[in-house]
Amino acid sequence: MRTVSDYFGCKVFDDRVMKATLSGKVYSSLKKTIDEGTELDISVANAVAIAMKDWAVKNGATHYTHWFQPLTGITAEKHDSFITPSPDGGVIMEFSGKELIKGEPDASSFPSGGLRATFEARGYTAWDPTSYAFIKGKTLCIPTAFCSYSGHALDKKTPLLRSMEALNKQALRILRLFGNDTAKCVRSSVGPEQEYFLITKEMYDQRPDLRFTGRTLFGAKPPKGQEMDDHYFGVIKPRVAAFMEELNEELWKLGILAKTEHNEVAPAQHELAPIYTTTNIATDHNQLTMEIMQKVASKHGLVCLLHEKPFAGVNGSGKHNNWSIATDQGQNLLSPGETPYENAQFLLFLCAVIKGVDDYQDLLRISVATAGNDHRLGANEAPPAVVSIFLGDELNAVLEAIETDTPYKGTEKTQMKLGVDVLPKFNRDTTDRNRTSPFAFTGNKFEFRMLGSSNSIACANIMLNTAVAESLKIYADRLEGAKDFETTLHEMIRKTIKDHKRIIFNGNGYDDSWIKEATEKRGLLNLRTTPDAVPHILDKKNVDMLTSHGVFSEAEIKSRYEITLDNYCKTVIIEANTMVDMARTQIAPAVEKYTADAARSAAAKKAIDPSIVCGFETGLVKRLSILTDRIAAGADALDEAVVQLGNADDIAAESAMIRDTILAKMSELRVACDEAETLTAKSYWPFPTYADLLFGVK
Repeated sequence: MRTVSDYFGCKVFDDRVMKATLSGKVYSSLKKTIDEGTELDISVANAVAIAMKDWAVKNGATHYTHWFQPLTGITAEKHDSFITPSPDGGVIMEFSGKELIKGEPDASSFPSGGLRATFEARGYTAWDPTSYAFIKGKTLCIPTAFCSYSGHALDKKTPLLRSMEALNKQALRILRLFGNDTAKCVRSSVGPEQEYFLITKEMYDQRPDLRFTGRTLFGAKPPKGQEMDDHYFGVIKPRVAAFMEELNEELWKLGILAKTEHNEVAPAQHELAPIYTTTNIATDHNQLTMEIMQKVASKHGLVCLLHEKPFAGVNGSGKHNNWSIATDQGQNLLSPGETPYENAQFLLFLCAVIKGVDDYQDLLRISVATAGNDHRLGANEAPPAVVSIFLGDELNAVLEAIETDTPYKGTEKTQMKLGVDVLPKFNRDTTDRNRTSPFAFTGNKFEFRMLGSSNSIACANIMLNTAVAESLKIYADRLEGAKDFETTLHEMIRKTIKDHKRIIFNGNGYDDSWIKEATEKRGLLNLRTTPDAVPHILDKKNVDMLTSHGVFSEAEIKSRYEITLDNYCKTVIIEANTMVDMARTQIAPAVEKYTADAARSAAAKKAIDPSIVCGFETGLVKRLSILTDRIAAGADALDEAVVQLGNADDIAAESAMIRDTILAKMSELRVACDEAETLTAKSYWPFPTYADLLFGVK
């Protein structure tokens, strides 16, 4: 019987394959490029290309593609075959180092936010050797960066790699100050938990809103939802179990470390969590995971919904970004140590995160801003839009002792002079994870819980890496010039705690009093919607920070602003147009038909016996007639409001109009339609209800 270890990574050109197929010299040179970022020699690239092609062809591949992540939020690929004509009329299979290193896909139809002129159609892809190539179907996929003809980043991978390098550079400066001269690099690592819904393909096909927008735009509350908490960690249904089994196998073949699977809170909702890996690779793997989820679901007659809020009134789906930083020697820099050296170093890195999150809370909120996630943040299953950090009681007490220069009242009463006295051993997981916190410390990592299910994790990690890099840079600049290292270190940590403790909150993030305290007393930002959040990316402090570390150019920042708001506007407009169409062509006719039949039923009874009151039918006809008029008027008002968007001066004005006008009119139309659903006989209703969708998978 074949075991997982027999086929794990069988579709990946990983380190095992490279060792077996490359010469020792080529392998060593490539590893140096991967591990230390040294320049790739063309002769090495040629040797790798030949080995990669031979391996791919042996495993059934006929084509190759530069697999990249444009600013659409999904992946892209253009396939070229390996074939080259031979003199005898046949073909040979060839692949060169030049073809491996660089590709030239057409960039004209990808979002650019003004980074390229209309006539500049060419774009370039560049091989990312730090992420293994893999086979998907019959195609060798080569992970690449994507840039415009003028050299601007048109993707999410390039800024992510830049942010990782910025973090590496500043973290190494700190480690050298603590006497660590052996670490060659510091990498951030991520384990993204992926939530999703599964519904039947048959029902999905009957819902235009699901097909066009990924979420239900109409739907009355079912008799039973998630009130009983009986789905969470419950027994997995056979059809879902079969899907999960095949999903795991496909992911494992691609070297994706799928680890945990279970039912989530809402009916039909589930979660998959992988083992941690380097952020760049984790990002690639998460994009693949979402793609494969949808493909495998289709094979089982299911549809995988990755929208952040596909059903109103039940839990939405997030993507919890578990983030940490470690050296190439395996030392987790967010793991408390047992010696003064390690304790002080841990606290400095911890303070760098606290400072970074507080200083750039707006960038973290922007990194998760989408039309879909706006529906989820602040709901019962997701953290609020206000960014805060949860540390837990024990670590919070340690920081308080440092700030006040008083003995720590924990397991040992020790004066907190860093580097001299031993920090009491910090026990992991001594407090709850606090699922209401946007950014929670969980022992040796932080869990950033604000990401939406469909989000690329690249955006959040770009901002997180760079914000922490900025904090570390400030610390390194001060410490490298300090005459008394220990005293400067102690005072710097103490000052960070004092200046940024406003961002630390260990209570209930769902409590209304917290939002009031956060905004009115602490001065934290409450950027509730995408139009509220995104303009802050252009704030001078954010532009200066991101450009100083080389993560974005100013032009690239402006492009992200344009693209994010444009995507928001297009998403909501598609939803609004879909609502109008469904209300006019499906819902209103169904309600009218049922109303007419109810009226005819009353008339027929009256014809038989004029004394019959027909109170039920009469009352029903009146209520439905009023609702029909409301539906018609609501659809007209929404339609007209969408037309008025054409008068907006720019993308900022358009997004503000959508936030302030369109969403309200969408809500009004939905309320009328959902009420009509509760009064209309099920046989008349034109598409599956929430009860059908949420409980339809057996």
